[in-house]
Amino acid sequence: MGSLCFARGAFTSTTRHTGRYLCAPFLSGVSAPAGVLVRRYSQDTARRDVPVQCVCYHLPHRTLLKIQGQDTSPFLQGIITNDMGLLEEPGLTAMYSHMLNVQGRTLYDVMLYSLKEADAGQGVFLECDSTIKDSILRHLKMYKLRRKVNMNPCPELSVWAVLSKQHNAGQEASSPELSSPDKALVWDTDPRTQEMGWRLVLDSRVDPLDVIASCQKGDTEEYHRHRYTIGLPEGVRDLPPGLALPLESNLVYMEGISFSKGCYIGQELTARTHHTGVVRKRLMPVRLSAPVQALEEAATLHTQSGKPAGKHRAGVGELGLSLIRLAHAKEVLTLKSSDDTTVTLEASVPDWWPKDVNIN
Repeated sequence: MGSLCFARGAFTSTTRHTGRYLCAPFLSGVSAPAGVLVRRYSQDTARRDVPVQCVCYHLPHRTLLKIQGQDTSPFLQGIITNDMGLLEEPGLTAMYSHMLNVQGRTLYDVMLYSLKEADAGQGVFLECDSTIKDSILRHLKMYKLRRKVNMNPCPELSVWAVLSKQHNAGQEASSPELSSPDKALVWDTDPRTQEMGWRLVLDSRVDPLDVIASCQKGDTEEYHRHRYTIGLPEGVRDLPPGLALPLESNLVYMEGISFSKGCYIGQELTARTHHTGVVRKRLMPVRLSAPVQALEEAATLHTQSGKPAGKHRAGVGELGLSLIRLAHAKEVLTLKSSDDTTVTLEASVPDWWPKDVNIN
């Protein structure tokens, strides 16, 4: 549907003001007052008139579960690494966490969002990797016992990431304005780091450009390139279930763990490692000298002298994430593909890490 726009020296209507013209929904049978210029715009034209301030990315690799019931908080408290009590604090509606196995290794990386509905009671949306949705449901049901909680997938919802076009590393960007906030089931700052912008959850039938003002859509690969550039892991490729360790995966830096909440599955090894203060390997962003197509899973990194220096996890093009021994983090490392192509790579320390991180 187009818009009926009136241009005069002064504006007296209460309809939407776009700067130069006054726009109101076009209705058949409505005639313009005498001497008034009429212009009709489509919604796409109206969007182009507004400077783009952010980019939204559809994340089909992420999906949502709805967990609801009076035992939601105590149930999840014994399963996740973070403290469910944080979601009860005023103004905090999003939280990052891992779920561990009994050996203390990461199974799933998740984000939890408080339900927006006024009558929701105790409940959350749980965002996870879409490829392990069934696995995580089985995991949760195994520990449910007699807890009063209901868990259901939400295939009718879509997850979006929103990044500012004006954002500079280390500086907090201003939050985009929502033109239709009632359509956003979740709208919050990404809880992992401010460099990841905002998270948006919508009904799959809703266009995010109808919800966020001054926004355009971007390609999902651009989102992944941004993640790998700043060293932010997400999903099973970056955090292989049963192999990744939470502290080596920088869970502390992403504010995804509480060391004061009490017991949860996998807590013992994680707490012991934290209190010793010794983490010898970390997941770090790397840049390859050339993109490599034929990489074996967990391909070994070597120093120039041939010593093992870590494992490559995943990436896009020349960007990626590798688990690197900190003793070799400042060296130029090598990586060999399955077709015997050798490339060099260099790691970097992300800006969002604490400034006192010791890289030998």
